[in-house]
Amino acid sequence: MPRIWKFGDSVNTDDILPGKFAPFMAGEDVFQTFAFHYIRPEFAAQVQPGDVLIGGRNWGLGSSREYAPQALKKLQVGGIVAPSFARIHYRNLLNLGIPAFEFDLTGLLEDGDEVSLDVPTGVLTYAGGTVQLPPPPEFLREALAEGSILAFFKKHGRFPGEPA
Repeated sequence: MPRIWKFGDSVNTDDILPGKFAPFMAGEDVFQTFAFHYIRPEFAAQVQPGDVLIGGRNWGLGSSREYAPQALKKLQVGGIVAPSFARIHYRNLLNLGIPAFEFDLTGLLEDGDEVSLDVPTGVLTYAGGTVQLPPPPEFLREALAEGSILAFFKKHGRFPGEPA
């Protein structure tokens, strides 16, 4: 069952994937193994597909480097929930098909809590009950169903939400 990985406020893209481990430095096949290398060194070896990251305010601030969310995508993170996101990083997450929910769960869940996240409805279930996160809008549910906005575009020749 997916678990929670809890982080604090202002986790920046260099915290997510330090620049010295960028794909062109570490290699396209291994760069994801350095995710959170300095702030959670156990993360890349222990994260499981579907695990959910809980962040504090201003998740993903800093540069717009796309390889930070690419590392999370390669590790099959199931979603990120934070009270606020840096806008460019938020868009990079969605472009790559990583569900991102703006909601504050920092006082409710802890590291290792088992959860289930139903992305289309935004329902997160944990041992103590359920939380209704703001569900993704229809256009984003369409994109996530295809894996990402880019995958949707490649398959349909248009962006989600545009007329067919």
